[in-house]
Amino acid sequence: MSTSRPFSGAGAACRAQKPGTTGGHPAHPELGRPGGRTARRSGAVVTVAGTFTPPDRAGAGRELSLSAAERLIAEHGVRAVPARSFPSLRTRTGLVRAIVREHAHRIEPLRLRMLAGLGGATDPRDWVACLVRPATEHLAGLGTPSWYARFTAEATADPTLRAAVIDETLTAPSLQKALGGLNEVLAALPLRVRMERGDMARHLITQVCAERERALADGTPTSRPTWEETATGLVDAIAGLLLAPVTPTG
Repeated sequence: MSTSRPFSGAGAACRAQKPGTTGGHPAHPELGRPGGRTARRSGAVVTVAGTFTPPDRAGAGRELSLSAAERLIAEHGVRAVPARSFPSLRTRTGLVRAIVREHAHRIEPLRLRMLAGLGGATDPRDWVACLVRPATEHLAGLGTPSWYARFTAEATADPTLRAAVIDETLTAPSLQKALGGLNEVLAALPLRVRMERGDMARHLITQVCAERERALADGTPTSRPTWEETATGLVDAIAGLLLAPVTPTG
């Protein structure tokens, strides 16, 4: 069975509907201020255009500029970052893809480790866990504050960028394998139901992760004390969603 079609929506772990933008806010200080002024951060010059001139190698500047863009999008929405700020990436879609790729590369070994102990599991919960837990483990490793969950929520609110985020995420071999396993154990569900519930699961993962990340950054209460327990709640909810009865229609 296809590994990326019927249930591909849930595969974009932590990717879904926008929790609300705050367009019109001034640019984040990391990206400089109007008037031609520059600032310095960790030995790199921050220009008004939003790119960093690194003190040594180009790779360091690229990493810093992606990090700054990720934070700006997370806090102010995708329109807060002019595409011209990152000429090497050409478009805003290219920028979003680059940020997603950076994180997907770090999530990949976490999911591969989970898959290695899974074998031919027949319980949907095991495959759902392979979608959820690597993402939440990665978010936990980013520390507080972090911005990736909120960045993803903002990016996937835009239909064009949502497609780019999901497409970029689905290039990960481990995710393809996890989705394939999940689709196999859900084969009894009609295709349209799997697709619909996959989209619902994607929204759940994204919103819960983004809201928790925001609460941690703001110092407000969270529904679960740790990212690990947050993942447990998500696995429970998504498994229940996937295995719910299907009401006959027409």
